[in-house]
Order: sequence, then structure tokens, then C-alpha cells
Amino acid sequence: MAPALRGVRATGRDPGYDVLVLGEVLVEIHTDTALGEAADGTPARISYSGDALNAAAAAAAAGARTALLTVVGDDELGIPLLRRAAALGVDVAHVRRAPRPNGAYLLAADTEGDRAFVYWRTHSAGSTLSTRHVDSWQDLLTGTKALITSGITGALSRSSREAVVAAAETVHGAGGHLSYDPNFRPRLTGRAEARELLARIAPLTGLLKTSCPADSEALVGTADPRAAAARYRALGARTVVVTAGADRLLLDDGARAEYHPVPVNPRPVDATGAGDCFTGTATARLALGDGLADAVAYGMAAASLSVSGRGGTGRVPTFPETAALAAAHRGSGAGRPLDG
Repeated sequence: MAPALRGVRATGRDPGYDVLVLGEVLVEIHTDTALGEAADGTPARISYSGDALNAAAAAAAAGARTALLTVVGDDELGIPLLRRAAALGVDVAHVRRAPRPNGAYLLAADTEGDRAFVYWRTHSAGSTLSTRHVDSWQDLLTGTKALITSGITGALSRSSREAVVAAAETVHGAGGHLSYDPNFRPRLTGRAEARELLARIAPLTGLLKTSCPADSEALVGTADPRAAAARYRALGARTVVVTAGADRLLLDDGARAEYHPVPVNPRPVDATGAGDCFTGTATARLALGDGLADAVAYGMAAASLSVSGRGGTGRVPTFPETAALAAAHRGSGAGRPLDG
């Protein structure tokens, strides 16, 4: 398989970051009680997550020089949030601040990835992301090897949607790679708006990671992973990865579409952020020069390891751990493509 990463510009200067992640960071409130049964006095813990932070943490752990491009609120949790991102190895020097609260969400332990979350993000700091911010990050975007962003970011507000498009166009125009996850959230956006954004972003995308059927039924009208991948590619995405349950994913690079088994985690705790971990890891390895097959294998291994932790960044595997699991998975024969 050919690498999904486009050629990095030979400018004779510092190439900047390996990976930039544009998106939202959230305060995460985590409980072990099913959300429908949460009663007065139910205990909970605070951590920090959001798809952008999850992906950025994974990219940094995979060895990429990674920076977060986001807007963080000026409430009391803003500084702890940034400290957590920095502790995960993510550069937060370019984060902007806004006189708004930080978005938050409540979740229960989720081993199946069923997305049972409660969000508070209306008028959040993250929703103020705009093309003005993208303009201020212009040098970073034209100098990066890869950008990760998502449909969640594009659904936060009209200004954030335009910011996603502007950033994607900037990176693509400069010869960089774009990884995009549509991450359809019906509580945030409608199908028409999500499809419109997808149509604008797909032609710029080197790696589109999506889920089936959660994303594919809403966005491309099918619950079949192969058909979904073909439809995303018809929109312009060069390489498509479709997660089809916890145990396999479909990789379609244009030459062929094959299922790959995901390493099994025997003790799953919480699947929150596993898809983001895949995208961050795979994008980082592409940016660092790995081929597509290796990058996807590392992404699957990292995602599998990540479900041992609670919350989106509760378990961010180191790259030696990821590489060891990927090698063992291949060595056992389980890493060979599947029929079907």
C-alpha cells in the first residue's frame, strides 16, 4: 500500500510541527453509574478530554511533535485543562483564550463505544473558534506535516465550521496531509449540515476515519462498510478507514479494500476516545515517515490499549507499548487482512 501522506515541502527551514490538532477540549465528568440511574449524591471524577485532546495526546505519545490549536475558556478549569494537555506531551503555546466557559460532558464507563454522553457546550469557548484564529495560525498550518480535525469541531458553530474548512484548505494547499473524522453527532448538527461539511472537506483529506453505521448511515446513506468507504472516496477522500465494531476495521486505499482485525483488549474499561487515539497515532506515524499499513497497524494497537483507561485520555499508551502490541498481533497471524 502506498503511504497516505503527501510529500512534505522541502523549504530549507524548520518544518514546524509534525502534527497539529484543531478542535475542542472538554472538561470530562466521569461516573461509574449508568447515566439514566445517576441520583443525588452519585460520585464522579473530573478529567479532561474532547476529540482534539484525545487525538493530540495519542499523536504526541506516538512520537510526533504535536501542538493543539483551540480556544480555552477563562473559567477556573482553564489552567488545569492546559496543564493536563501539556503533561500529555502536547504543546499548548498556541492555544487562544476567550471570556467564555469551557465545554463539559458527563459520561459513564463505556466498553462498547455507544456514545451515551451528556454535553454542556452552548456558547463555550471552543465554539468561538473562527477563521480569525486560523489566520493567526497561518505559519503553523503551512509548516506542519499533518493536521487532524473533525466534524465535531465543524458542528460547534458557524464560525468553527468555517475555521475547519479554512485550516484544511491551508494545509492541503501547502502540500500537507489532512486527517478527518466526520464524527457525526445528531445533538450538535443535522444531517444536511454534516453532509455539506463533509463534501467540502473530503477532497482535501488524505485519511478519513469514520464509523459504521453511526457515521455512515447519516452521512453517506449506508450501513455497509465497503459501500461507505467507496462513497467517501467518491467524495474525494484518498484513503478511508471504517471502524466496523470493536474487532475489525476496513481500510480502503483506492487500490483495494480489506478488513483488518483489531487487537483484542481482554480487560476493556472504557472505549471513550479509542477512535481519536487511532487517528492521532496513525497520523503521527504517517507524518514521521511510516507507510500506510504500518501506521494503521499502530493506530489499531494504540486504540486497543487505550480502552484500558477511564475517559478519553485515561490511558494513552507509549509508542513502545503500541509497537510491541502491533508486532505481537502481526506475529500471531491475527494481523492478516480478513475476508468479508
